[in-house]
Amino acid sequence: MVQNQKSVSFSRTKLFIILVLIFAAGTIFAGLFNVGLSSTNTMEFCTDCHSMKINLEELQRTVHYKNNSGVQATCADCHVPKEFGPKMVAKILAYKDVLHEFLGTIDTPEKYEQHRWDMANRVWDKMRANDSRECRSCHAWESMDLSGQSRSARNRHSSARDEGKTCIDCHKGIAHEEPDEPDEEEAEEKQG
Repeated sequence: MVQNQKSVSFSRTKLFIILVLIFAAGTIFAGLFNVGLSSTNTMEFCTDCHSMKINLEELQRTVHYKNNSGVQATCADCHVPKEFGPKMVAKILAYKDVLHEFLGTIDTPEKYEQHRWDMANRVWDKMRANDSRECRSCHAWESMDLSGQSRSARNRHSSARDEGKTCIDCHKGIAHEEPDEPDEEEAEEKQG
């Protein structure tokens, strides 16, 4: 009977130590994972690739970068969701930007411009599909003071909400240059 108590006591101690070690390992992993995610959301990380310097230069000329209030939107503010699930999807899908940088698809300003229309449309489509979720983390309908806006903006914002429009329907080219839509001849050359 004494031996049984010792083995039960030893088993509980062993189980407790194992659980503490698993908890500690999980905490360390979660902390390192969070640090990694945070570091990939910095402007420096996002614009480290040569082709993304084009985006940075465009952003630096906008009110989202420099303004009277001193509030600055970074790459992640506009392109990375705040919620964990959508954020992980965005991080995984970002591989294509890195891939095209390595493949040389967009590594010069000329090549970048060739692909700008398609890249912009992918972002606009995503924003339409998620109701401009990242825009709304700063620009919520409920927080807008329409009376402080110009008559035109006030009218457009009022009707846009009623019509189910989203930010990107009217605000293309707000942080990056809006690309010219290719004419039919250019579109056929790309396809054929």
